[in-house]
Amino acid sequence: MSLPSDDEFYVGYFPTAPVRQASFVRRTVIALLLISLAIVIVLAAAQQPFAHSVFEYGQKSEIAGRVSQHPYPMLLVPRPGDGTRAGAYSRYLLVASGKHGAQAVVAGLDGQWVRLSGALVYRGNQTMLEVVEVKGQPAPATAPGLEPVVSLGTFTLTGEIVDSKCWLGVMKPGEFKPHKACAIRCISGGLPPLFVVRDSAGPAASLILVSEKGEPVNREVLDMIAEPIRITGRVTRQGDLLTLTADPSTYQRIQ
Repeated sequence: MSLPSDDEFYVGYFPTAPVRQASFVRRTVIALLLISLAIVIVLAAAQQPFAHSVFEYGQKSEIAGRVSQHPYPMLLVPRPGDGTRAGAYSRYLLVASGKHGAQAVVAGLDGQWVRLSGALVYRGNQTMLEVVEVKGQPAPATAPGLEPVVSLGTFTLTGEIVDSKCWLGVMKPGEFKPHKACAIRCISGGLPPLFVVRDSAGPAASLILVSEKGEPVNREVLDMIAEPIRITGRVTRQGDLLTLTADPSTYQRIQ
């Protein structure tokens, strides 16, 4: 039996396909490409935008202030124009390059005035300096007094433990499960751990984590990083710094 004369038959080694088959394949490929593009756009639009955080990689800033080594290294910088008003400090968390804290960099400098140079990392009202150089700095003639530590009360907070350096701007995202391995290495290297909590509308607040004795908790929290955690502890504020004081053994994983 012979095939109808209008049937098309294509053999793979022919240089071109029959007109109708070629047209069908062309329309199908275009449709699949458009569908794929639409899926990509929808998935991209559904993603949460990255936080407005910055790491001034390769840029060198110099900042003068007073070193505070405990519980984590910080530089207390008098705010411009407020030199005689008590509590007029901005606090810069201090870290070394890579996944290392700045404990060795500022060892023996607690309470002293210095000029530090390095790269700034910042997110919201929190700023960090990756220190590359330390110089002596004369104390100002009139330095503002330290802010009092204000107790805000005891709270039960739910959030995530992150390493401060990546979360403030070195990595995007610097949180959640995809960043867990990096955060463990950073915190084990001495970077200050932060407890990030979010309200129902989504904005995040971060608190420095310390033990009941006010000491670092880096080693104690390594197996709880990037997990949903509930902590009951005392929240204090000193200037622009929030601290959550609690025994790490009381931290609770949320199943």
